[in-house]
Amino acid sequence: MSEVTPSEPTLLVLDADPPPRLGKLTGRARVLHADESTLAAQLPLADVLLVWDFTSHAVRHAWPGEGPRPRWVHTASAGADHLLCPELVASDAVVTNARGIFDKPIAEYVAGLVLAFAKDLPRTLELQRQRRWLHRETRRIAGTRACVVGSGPIGIAIAKSLMALGIQVAIVGRTARRGIHAIGDLDRLLARSDWAVCVAPLTEETRGMFDARRFGMMQPSTYFINVGRGPLVVEADLLDALAKRWIAGAALDVFEEEPLPADSPLWDAPGLLVSPHMSGDTVGWRDELGAQFVELYERWAAGEPLVNVIDKKRGYVPGH
Repeated sequence: MSEVTPSEPTLLVLDADPPPRLGKLTGRARVLHADESTLAAQLPLADVLLVWDFTSHAVRHAWPGEGPRPRWVHTASAGADHLLCPELVASDAVVTNARGIFDKPIAEYVAGLVLAFAKDLPRTLELQRQRRWLHRETRRIAGTRACVVGSGPIGIAIAKSLMALGIQVAIVGRTARRGIHAIGDLDRLLARSDWAVCVAPLTEETRGMFDARRFGMMQPSTYFINVGRGPLVVEADLLDALAKRWIAGAALDVFEEEPLPADSPLWDAPGLLVSPHMSGDTVGWRDELGAQFVELYERWAAGEPLVNVIDKKRGYVPGH
């Protein structure tokens, strides 16, 4: 192993298991490792922070401390709400994310959920378990309407996958642009949609955006899917909407509290599919995240502009 020289930048990794593969950076970076208990003490030593444990909120707690801070922070996730504290937002540190890794996998996952709901697959599996032969009719997908809330790369990929199934798709973003509706159109679009898909970033403006009022304006035949962030949904209001059959059903891949507690009423909610924050996680995804970071590091070390730079005040990478 090559001898570490003072000229090598210090890379601090907030670890998760399994750790990232950073062998290509041997001799090009002094790599330190931290967990939630040691992050605050090591932050002043780092030029770069890799938030590999993207479920942790340790950065929000550790960043406001004393001493210098990393010049660049990269999170191995699409969202950055778990690390953007006011002190980090106000700092000169550049924050990047894993934009581009999860687009197609999440789009495939959402398409799978739409097919499962339309063809009543959850009930088919339950009836098979009961050894019951019960003929039913299912819904056609082509010609139905979907509203995708979130106009980033994941939202665009979801829209394309649904359009390939013959669904008419409207995409809602923060502001209107070509092919994208403004947030002011959301209520009107939800009221006429068969599928409501949430993949919006979590910000102060979007927190709790799916509440009793919005579930109430959906059709009784509408299915709601959230693959964005848990706090985008008021979970008690969704439970109420399902119990009252305001909507046909729902699928949640993200939750206010993760892991979802065993005593959560969401597990037993009628018409609700629960999955453990896995919609973007396909075989080899961690290797893709590691390779993306190494590529970004090479740009940073060469003094080249970074890509996937988050607007820290907005909380996401701005669209074009």
